[in-house]
Amino acid sequence: MKYSYITPRKKSPFTQEVQLLVSFFSITIIMLFGTYLFLLYKDYNFQKDKNELLTTQVKLKKNIALMQTKIKYINKQEAFAQKIQTQNTVLKDSISNLFDLVPQRITLSQAKLLKNGLILYGVTPNKDIYNFMLQAPLRSIFQETYSSFYPAKNGWLNFVSTNYIHDNIGNEVTNNED
Repeated sequence: MKYSYITPRKKSPFTQEVQLLVSFFSITIIMLFGTYLFLLYKDYNFQKDKNELLTTQVKLKKNIALMQTKIKYINKQEAFAQKIQTQNTVLKDSISNLFDLVPQRITLSQAKLLKNGLILYGVTPNKDIYNFMLQAPLRSIFQETYSSFYPAKNGWLNFVSTNYIHDNIGNEVTNNED
């Protein structure tokens, strides 16, 4: 018995609605899986960038510490240079004052600056001119002043004047003519 005018078709559990539903679910799963893979890739990149930044940060901190030590060294060198420049200025002024101290009638042939003293070699017409015009100012500056004279060929007197200042402790400075 046949109740239908068409031949029956085979029925499948995959109807159009089920196929549509499966295709939507599979597209959704593929999109979720793709999103998951994308997020894994981005997380990997972020971790890699983070590690690179951390290593760069460590390098920069080391460079900063190195530069700070260099800056300290340069500041010490600058202070040392300033000290030397100040000492040179003081020495220059002292030498200028020394030559201003020597009268015109007395001629210096050599002057030796010691750490705490001064040795002068020169020629003077006589002892009185030396004593009044040069030794008196030297005695006002130095604590000990010694002079020795010997005759020159032209009738004048050669002299050697050694002058010393005691150091802070009160010890006498020895003559270092090296």
